[in-house]
Amino acid sequence: MAKMTRGEFLSRGATLAAALGLGSLPACAREDQVADSGDSSGRGNGVAPDLVVTNATVYTVDDALPQAEAFAVKNGRFIAVGSSDDVRNLIGPGTQVIDAEGMIVTPGFIDSHTHPASGGIRAIQQVDTDLRSIAEIKDALRQRAAETPPGEWVLGYKYDDNKVSDGRRINRFDLDEAVPNHPVRVSPRGGHASFYNTRALELAGITRDVQDPFGGRFFRDENGELTGMVAASANDAFDEVSPPDTSTREERQSGVKLICDRKAATGLTSAHDAGAGSDALMAYQDAYLAGELNVRIYAMFRGPYDGLKAAGIRTGFGDEWFRLGGVKYSSDGAVQTRTMFMSEPYVGQPDYHGVEYLTQEEIHEVVEDAHRSGFRIGIHANGDIPIERVLNAYERVQREWPRNDVRHRIEHCTLVTPELVGRIAELNVIPVPFATYLHYHGDKWHEYGEERLTRMFAHRWFLDAGIPVPSSSDFVPGPFEPLMAIQSMVTRKDWQGKVWGANQRVSVDEALRITTINGAYASHEENIKGSITAGKLADFVILGDDPHSVDPDRILEIPVVRTVVGGRTVHSLA
Repeated sequence: MAKMTRGEFLSRGATLAAALGLGSLPACAREDQVADSGDSSGRGNGVAPDLVVTNATVYTVDDALPQAEAFAVKNGRFIAVGSSDDVRNLIGPGTQVIDAEGMIVTPGFIDSHTHPASGGIRAIQQVDTDLRSIAEIKDALRQRAAETPPGEWVLGYKYDDNKVSDGRRINRFDLDEAVPNHPVRVSPRGGHASFYNTRALELAGITRDVQDPFGGRFFRDENGELTGMVAASANDAFDEVSPPDTSTREERQSGVKLICDRKAATGLTSAHDAGAGSDALMAYQDAYLAGELNVRIYAMFRGPYDGLKAAGIRTGFGDEWFRLGGVKYSSDGAVQTRTMFMSEPYVGQPDYHGVEYLTQEEIHEVVEDAHRSGFRIGIHANGDIPIERVLNAYERVQREWPRNDVRHRIEHCTLVTPELVGRIAELNVIPVPFATYLHYHGDKWHEYGEERLTRMFAHRWFLDAGIPVPSSSDFVPGPFEPLMAIQSMVTRKDWQGKVWGANQRVSVDEALRITTINGAYASHEENIKGSITAGKLADFVILGDDPHSVDPDRILEIPVVRTVVGGRTVHSLA
């Protein structure tokens, strides 16, 4: 019987359980189906556990047994949870035993709105412009241009205008100076907008006289000159000249592996890709078959899905590693780029309310099609106006074509009122608000104002209404570290220490529930994961300190010692 001390565990990060078998569901299993794990004692089939963790402080997020000391794992599932003495009785000759010496164990964290596949390929192919000055960004773009054939595009991503020391947004003249002979597009971290140089505008035939389309905007300076910032549907003007996707199947697989490995290192064991196209689905499958998928994926499909309908594929198709979720649409702009569509104007911009993408009638149309075709649907709606429109559509389809426990979603669901929260609860709709945003993007909140922040990222209101609200990052737009999410929800402080909307604070226990079991509920998988419960998938995280006892402003600094998915270590501090 192998045993590791706490010191050995932290310093060497030895393997928890090598070559464990991973149970799986049939490819067409219902979302709430759970495979039979046998006798929960672990000895019903006469075989000892593969792995036992003892002498831990286990926060199970299971109301029937909120805290434990130990658990046992067999074939990728928890088979016993309880005291160290009881679990030790299950140990056999081949059982790997971890003496955690009081370390903290929680269920694996779940990110309920993120973009691993697209983030991965961008990390491989594009220039990371998450830099701290316009001069640094220009240098990075200039270096890439020197390696790029004449006439081809230079692309940047993760640009954050409020994180640069210049105190202003980058513009086309900056981009012209850095890269005069190539078309340039720089995408902000929050998406839903782009920054182009003059060469790119010329290629698209865009002049000073261009008119803003519905659902889009060409930004101008005080003299009416185009700044190069283009929001939402106005980017359609570049469709004919934008670079084609030249990524290979192998690169897309590598991108999935890259981001999933990074997510696992932060304690994430499941992620909901909120907008995966067919290339992303293939990349996930390729990574899965190659044994490189270290985070479970719930993929929400974006784009025409007639092929899925024709094949009889619906929400829930797949297994516990890779499952098809709902379909995804967007109805307004983004929080980070300050394009979300609101009933009241932005601070200091009395005529600007943001950008709307879909009318009420268009939302009714897409919701009806998805609902009647057997899909769940998640609609990106940040502002209070689009949130109300989405709820109108959900109410309509449930009234006309009721489905039991369908759990349609509102992605982001940022700016709410008590009345909207009440409607969300009544309909059993899942709001999926940002969790890391308040901390990381605090330098943007002055454009919304302090009063509005009391109604944004409203985790407290959702919990008080009985809504199992999950956690989300929207990576690339937001960082995906779940400990940052917990700190952000508990303190409501941005990275500079300013408090925004203290009325929406939650406790550490509530934040753990939000980032675990509530995420499983959001994908209709709470019966198979989200808590440390006998019979559920053995996804768990070992932390180097207790988020209940550390300074709340230091929660994000807690080391993630080990991440385990299905009983298999996918990250360790070796």
